[in-house]
Amino acid sequence: MNWDWNAVRDFMPYFWDGLAVSLQALLLGSLISFGLGLVWALLMRAPTRWIRWPVGIVTEFVRDTPLLVQLFFLFYVLPEWGLTFAALTTGVLAIGLHYSTYTMQVYRAGIEAVPVGQWEAATALNLPVRRTWTAVILPQAIRRVVPALGNYVIAMLKDTPILMAITVLELLGQARLFSQQNFRFTEPITVIGVAFILISYPASLLIRALERRLVR
Repeated sequence: MNWDWNAVRDFMPYFWDGLAVSLQALLLGSLISFGLGLVWALLMRAPTRWIRWPVGIVTEFVRDTPLLVQLFFLFYVLPEWGLTFAALTTGVLAIGLHYSTYTMQVYRAGIEAVPVGQWEAATALNLPVRRTWTAVILPQAIRRVVPALGNYVIAMLKDTPILMAITVLELLGQARLFSQQNFRFTEPITVIGVAFILISYPASLLIRALERRLVR
């Protein structure tokens, strides 16, 4: 293998541009998945099945179809219906929507893990439903699920290269662009592979530390 450090040096401007896009997609996608996932989880506990059933069908459909298919649907099919988004916006929406169906299950498990006595105490104190959720149930549930949510952040980071399929120049997109322009593939692909490891591994250690601290 003919490794060229000059190619690594020349690739770095591409790398930083791609990293910025990848982290932006990760941050916004995570916010959507966490917020929408909580909404799904609360709707699934609605007292009427006419709310639970549609939510269950939608979330099951999203969870059971590949992220790439959903990405292509949002990017290529929605414009035919008059809904057009920028490539990065489409990617963020696809990642956020897809992973919200997984975070929904995490929230559900956290809510169900809250002891029955907490619900009974809130009822005995005659707390309004909204106050019961915001002051009693959700603080305990979210504390329990933070480590699991962190694992999905890492999963989302590793899925950001799929955005290259709709022309988003994240890390892999920038590596491909550099390779096509300079006919060097080994260096850029290796650099982004190492970068994913250097980001993901410390993040996994942090999640383990949070799990030991929060889940007792």
